Amino acid sequence: MGLRGEAAILGFYELPPERKLAREKTFNLEQWARLSKAALDDAGLDATDINGIVTPLIGEASMFVPSTITEYLGIDANFAEIVDLGGAGSAAAVWRAAAAVELGLCDAVLVTFPGTHEVPTDERRPFVMEDSMYFGASSNKYGSPQAEFEIPYANLGQNGPYGQIAKRYGYEFGYDELAMAKIAVDQRTNACATPGAVFHGKPITAQDVLASPMVADPLHLLEIVMPCQGGAAVVIGNKDLAAKSKNRPVWIKGFGERVPYKTPTYARDLMYSPMVHAADQAFSMAGITRDEVDMVSIYDCYSITVLMSLEDAGFAEKGKGMQFVNEHDLTFRGDFPMNTAGGQLSFGQAGIAGGMHHVIDGVRQIMGRAGEAQVADCNRAFVTGNGGIMSEQTALIFEGE
Repeated sequence: MGLRGEAAILGFYELPPERKLAREKTFNLEQWARLSKAALDDAGLDATDINGIVTPLIGEASMFVPSTITEYLGIDANFAEIVDLGGAGSAAAVWRAAAAVELGLCDAVLVTFPGTHEVPTDERRPFVMEDSMYFGASSNKYGSPQAEFEIPYANLGQNGPYGQIAKRYGYEFGYDELAMAKIAVDQRTNACATPGAVFHGKPITAQDVLASPMVADPLHLLEIVMPCQGGAAVVIGNKDLAAKSKNRPVWIKGFGERVPYKTPTYARDLMYSPMVHAADQAFSMAGITRDEVDMVSIYDCYSITVLMSLEDAGFAEKGKGMQFVNEHDLTFRGDFPMNTAGGQLSFGQAGIAGGMHHVIDGVRQIMGRAGEAQVADCNRAFVTGNGGIMSEQTALIFEGE
């Protein structure tokens, strides 16, 4: 059961993130079209090669979203899918597209995630109550478990619950602030080698991180994702199209996914995320071990997300993640390259498209197109997606030929 590794990412496009106020809260069809065209151009393919799409929800349609997009683009789709898994959606969309290609439903599939945040003008301001992306989700409407049993008691948003996870981690295993700061520092080093990153050319130290404002104890401002505007797309195709693509194909060898709950209120154990299952499934499907990957791109909305994911994905023993971080160089030139374009902490998070940054991070490295931040001899990548609050989790394994 699973993928055979016969579908590949052939091209990609990622908008440089921008720190400016969004004019609209919703995605739009023109963004979808422009991102898709850029990814097709990158792959050296034509729109006529496409007969499948995977998309998040868009603002122009509350129903019939896939057909709204195919109609606008003029695509005769044999496969048209909506993925609504928050930050896990991009990785989830990639394996669904690969499955459609391997089943012979499609020759090539566009996976396009336009993205925007309602971005504060002060680039150092963290998420607050007014940031609608994180505090006004429609799934919290009257009648939902969150509306009935959590929001009335101020258990809402992202900062508080992620801070709660970090606090509990410290109670269970101890908490090394310098190790957590090192995650942000190493990723900033990677961003400084990645033109276009929000914080390109702005290195930081561990003391900078610890001196930044406390947002949700023990999480500081520089340990929390930077909202921005942007978007990204990839093209996934079969072996025939891979043969004529102008890029090195990046084969999708394995995936894993687990979606047990929306908020950690309903977690069986706050210290073990669904990534435990997702990563095991991905590595088993790909037939490789953890020490065979050359880089990882770990979803990093918060530093604690990275720490938990490294442990739950099996790279570090539970409770020993901070020791692992201290013992390894996480920069692109180090012994454990992670989030080599800066991750969302330093590259920026373009709303729902934030997860696609990690997909493209892995793809860019395997294609050998990371420039100054290129990992030497990079042939395999492990990529994660995380939605909700450590609740919706997806893992991918990529491999070059």
